[in-house]
Amino acid sequence: MVITNNSVVTAANWNIGDASGAATVTVSDGASLKLTNSDNVATGSSVVVGNGGTLILGGYATTTSGLIQFGGNGGTIEVAAGTTPSIIEYITNISSGDTIVLDGMTADNYTYVNGVYTLTDNGQPISGTSSFQLPDANEGSTFTVKTVNGKTYLTADKIVCFLAGSMIRTSEGDVAVEDIQIGDQLVTFDWKHNKEVTHPVVWVGKAHAMVRAGLPDDEAGYPVRVLKDAIADGVPYKDMLITAEHCLFFEGKFVPVRMLVNGVSIFYDKSITSYDYYHVETEQHSVITADGMLTESYLDTGNRRAFRQEGKVATLRGAVQSWVEDAGAPLCVDRAFVEPLFHKLEARENSVTGCQMPTEQAVVVADPNLHLVTQVGAIIRPMRQEGQRYSFMLPANTQSVRIVSRASRPADVIGPFVDDRRQMGVAVADVHFITAKKLHPITAHLQAHKPEGWHDTDWTDCAWTNGNAVLPLGDFTKGSMGLLSLTVRAAGPYLLDESEKQVQVLSA
Repeated sequence: MVITNNSVVTAANWNIGDASGAATVTVSDGASLKLTNSDNVATGSSVVVGNGGTLILGGYATTTSGLIQFGGNGGTIEVAAGTTPSIIEYITNISSGDTIVLDGMTADNYTYVNGVYTLTDNGQPISGTSSFQLPDANEGSTFTVKTVNGKTYLTADKIVCFLAGSMIRTSEGDVAVEDIQIGDQLVTFDWKHNKEVTHPVVWVGKAHAMVRAGLPDDEAGYPVRVLKDAIADGVPYKDMLITAEHCLFFEGKFVPVRMLVNGVSIFYDKSITSYDYYHVETEQHSVITADGMLTESYLDTGNRRAFRQEGKVATLRGAVQSWVEDAGAPLCVDRAFVEPLFHKLEARENSVTGCQMPTEQAVVVADPNLHLVTQVGAIIRPMRQEGQRYSFMLPANTQSVRIVSRASRPADVIGPFVDDRRQMGVAVADVHFITAKKLHPITAHLQAHKPEGWHDTDWTDCAWTNGNAVLPLGDFTKGSMGLLSLTVRAAGPYLLDESEKQVQVLSA
C-alpha cells in the first residue's frame, strides 16, 4: 500500500500484515500517516517513510526490529509525547535529510558511546526517550539536534552539497557536477603555496532532499542561491546553488554560506522545495572551483551512506574524518572574520543583476514579556519591576515555575554572521523567594546540571533561558506565599512572531 500525494491518513484498528503474509505501507510525497496503539504492524511487516513523507507515532508502543524504516530522500518520523522510549531503537535506514521528532522534549546535542545515542541538554543527559540504540545499519549516524516549539528534531547529518548544474573545474574544463566521474582530474587550489594542483576524483555521490518548511530557513533544507557576480565581478560566473552548510573559501578559510545570506544577492531560494544534490571527493579535502567560485570538495564526516553512487563503483571504508584533523582549510565561523565579509558582499548589491527585493523589515522589540507559569498552569505577571529586578507574588505550595518570555536566535536578530542559533530568552542572575520571615536563595539554574530550558553561559552567576525554562523552588513555598524576586542580567532584542504582529495590527 502506498500513501502519497499530500494525503493525510489517521489509521484506525489497522493490521499491517498478519500470519498469512507480510505487508509494507509506504508514506511519501508530502503524505502523512498516524499510527496509535489501536493499530498493529505484524512481525516482518513494515512502514517505510521517505521522499517527504511523515509518520506520526501517536503513543505507538510495539517494538519489532525493522518495524519502522526510512526509505531515503528525506522522511520524517514523529514520536509523540509519552510514546514508549524503545520505539526509537527500531527505526532503521536513517540517512541524510531524514528527521526524527520527539515531542515534549528539549535537547541541544547528543553523545554517542558504544552504539548508544544519548540526547543532552547543556551537556547533561536527558532521561526517558533521550537514550536509544539504532540498529546496526544505523550505528555511527550523525545528527543535528534542534528544539523548536517544544519538539526536538534529530536530523541526520548536514547536507553539504551542490545542486545539479553546478560547474566543477576539471583539467578538461568545467563539467556539470552530475556528470563528474571517478578518475576525473579536478583543478584544486593549494592556497598555502598559491598554486593550482590537479587531484583525481575518488568518489561521487547523489541524494535527494525535501524541504522541511516548519524549521528556520537555515535548517529547513532550502538551497542557497548565490547570484552571478555576488562575490566579485565574474564570481560566480553564473548563479550558484548550494546547500546552507556548504562552505565557500575566503582568505585561507572555509565559511558556511548560511552565514553570508543577505536576502538580496545571496538568499534561500524558496521556489525549490525538492531537489537532487551531489558531491565529489578528492584524495583529500580540497579547495575546488564551482561556477568560478572557490569552495570545498566532499569531507566524509560520517554521512557517506546518505548518498547513492553514480557511475563506476569505488569502495571506501576509511575512518570518518573531522574538520579539525582533515579539512583542506580551517572552518571559520568567527564573527570577527565573517561579519566584515558579510557586509562587504552585501554592499555589492548595485553590481549584481537580479537581486531579490529586500524582505519586509523584521519587527524587533526589547520587551521580553516576562512572566511565570506555575505547575498548575496559572500565569503570574510581575507585580513590580525595578530596573533589572522583577518581583512576582507566588501562592503557597508553588513547587516550581516556568520562566516564560519572548525568545529569538542571535543569528536572526543580529545577523547570520553570528553562529548562534539557540533560542535565547532572558539571562537570569540571582533569584530569591522572600517570605515575611526569611529570604531564600534559589540557585538551581546556576548548577552544572540545569533544569529543562536553560543554556550555559560564560558567566558563573547567570544563565540564559530558552524562553520557557523550569525553575524548581524546593520546599521554600510549602505553606507559605511570598515574593519570587529575580534579576535579569540581559534580555533581547526579539523578533515578533506572526501572531504578535497581527495583534499589533488589530490594536492599532
